[in-house]
Amino acid sequence: MSPDVVGWLSAGILLLTLGRQVYVQWHSASTSGVSKWLFRGQIAASIGFVVYSYLLSNWVFVVTNALIGLIAVIGQARFWYRSRQNQATASAARAP
Repeated sequence: MSPDVVGWLSAGILLLTLGRQVYVQWHSASTSGVSKWLFRGQIAASIGFVVYSYLLSNWVFVVTNALIGLIAVIGQARFWYRSRQNQATASAARAP
């Protein structure tokens, strides 16, 4: 088996796993237990790994880390949306 095949299969498994986590969070009404730094750190790390992988001409990791970064951006957007929604609900509940 080619090393690239192992890399692409592993990348697919990782992306499916992360995608599933964002999907579950997307359908959850709560952001409890999710750090606001999780997706920010993941985005920063993905950018660094894309550059690093590009410099090494490792296309498996360029593509994988770019997609992981995209998943992180989607997760961060959803986190912000849910956080604002929960704050608005809490404010409305406190109003007389």
